[in-house]
Amino acid sequence: MFIFYEEKASGTYAKLIVAERIDGKKVNHTTNLGRVLDKKNGIFKNRERGIFTYSIEDGYGKAPVNFIPKLTRKNRGREQLILDFGDTFFIRQFLASSGLKAAIDAIGYGNPDTLYTMLSYYIICSMANCHAQDWYEGNYARIVYPKADISSQRISDFLVAVGDEYSFREFFNVYTKFLKEDTFFNLDHDSGILIDSTGLPNSIHFPLTAINNHNGDISNEVRLIYVVQQKTGMPIYFRYCPGNVIDTSTLIRTIAELKQQGVNTKFAILDAGYYTDENVRNLYDNKISFITRLKGNRILYKELVAEYLPEIEKKENFVCYNTRYAYIECVECSLIEGHTAYAYVGLDINRKAHESHKLFKRAKSKKLSESQVYDRIQSQGVFILVSSRKIAKDKILPLYYSRQQIEQIFDIGKNYAEMLPIRVQSEQTFRGHLLMTFLATVFYKMIQDTLNDTQLNPESMFLNLRNHKCKVYDHAVIPQEAFKKVNDSYKIFKMLCPVEIQC
Repeated sequence: MFIFYEEKASGTYAKLIVAERIDGKKVNHTTNLGRVLDKKNGIFKNRERGIFTYSIEDGYGKAPVNFIPKLTRKNRGREQLILDFGDTFFIRQFLASSGLKAAIDAIGYGNPDTLYTMLSYYIICSMANCHAQDWYEGNYARIVYPKADISSQRISDFLVAVGDEYSFREFFNVYTKFLKEDTFFNLDHDSGILIDSTGLPNSIHFPLTAINNHNGDISNEVRLIYVVQQKTGMPIYFRYCPGNVIDTSTLIRTIAELKQQGVNTKFAILDAGYYTDENVRNLYDNKISFITRLKGNRILYKELVAEYLPEIEKKENFVCYNTRYAYIECVECSLIEGHTAYAYVGLDINRKAHESHKLFKRAKSKKLSESQVYDRIQSQGVFILVSSRKIAKDKILPLYYSRQQIEQIFDIGKNYAEMLPIRVQSEQTFRGHLLMTFLATVFYKMIQDTLNDTQLNPESMFLNLRNHKCKVYDHAVIPQEAFKKVNDSYKIFKMLCPVEIQC
């Protein structure tokens, strides 16, 4: 057995020759190893395996993540001398100044240039990863991250590597520490959390894809669970599970994982879909205060409505929430034996009026009798929130509706951080994809919070930043003059764009 090397005009190629005797005759079996990228270290490339290693002693293996094939001018094409500059420059500066860089470095990927290039791509572009190389060639990332290897095969290897459970834990250990030590987030001081899930439609066949029926909508999907800080709306953690796993069964394990990551949850705001006797008991056992909505099919709901709704319209029960008004009465109740809870029986005046108007419009077409219309009106606008601790009536709605922040996080992830569509082919690459979308979502959330009091939004800002170009010379990059909108973006984030960058 030996490796035969052959020099051709386009480069060096290798074949594995295995000799054996058949009926007394010597027969050579040949396996094509492909193009030789690094003869000394035994690194090859072919269509079947992509970039890989091979040696007589050890057989096939993965190429080191920090190995970058040497590209000649011929296979690079004509190098661009004017590049998109502002977007990647901004991301690089922000990650360093915000403290997020330490958490990203904790992922421990062997080629940091590839990691930061792909994160920039997830933030800036909404296209499939197969286009990353084209974007890279026209962007400042090519200069600042010169060792990045983002060919299609290597991107798949990259996602598998960063999706490893060890990388997950190392990242979240440092990220949680960052949230605790930052004076704004102050996770230890106020660790109120919001927990909710969303479906990621997915037709690719791997074990996580399953049929889900969510509020009557049936789809093939993966279920993604996010945990968000109640005070700031900042993403804290994420999990995923097969699409056919119901929400109620995920809460206990989500809390258990949070505790292992050092997140001491004191207060949780939950969607009604998480309410079960088992989950409520687990929250009490873990000394986690909570607020959730009681569904109308619960016996306690029907009992409370029957007892307190007829007399709820009193002045002392009248509260305002933003531009909406409601009647709310707080009463003691028991969700499980041995623990006192508080129920907030409410009548939303705005919602009752809106739903009644819709009912009146369709009553005749549905051939509803006056008695039927009356009966339906009685349940409109009614809600019951339950809490493990007593909260002022005028505070309960703002507190509960703060859970809308997690919907905003899902919106950021799906619309700006490449959470959808899912373009990976295996669970291993899917894990890495989710971690990259989490990082991009965290980045966008922090940017969005800073821009709230300005006329800019992240999408328009990055469009403007992309139009800030730079000229590339042999040993320096010269950013061009920034126009007003770009300068405004730099000023908001207290960034100074240099006249010249040595490279």
